[in-house]
Amino acid sequence: MSVTEARENFSEAIATSAVEAVFIQKHGENAAVLISPERYEELMDALEEIEDMEAYDSAMADTSPNIPWEEVKRQLGLA
Repeated sequence: MSVTEARENFSEAIATSAVEAVFIQKHGENAAVLISPERYEELMDALEEIEDMEAYDSAMADTSPNIPWEEVKRQLGLA
């Protein structure tokens, strides 16, 4: 959908975004995507999950010495 079409039919674009992504084009190139709040939350949750898995994999691959939990608590003033 072009920017002009999206502007003229904004209610329709929002309604369509409830069931599928609406690509907004400017000069024939994709410029934006309109999605439902539910789909946005699903995508953000999936992205966070991927980032968590990458952080876990990175931490597990780290061979440097670990800091004992008791030392961490002491440094943070929790012990």
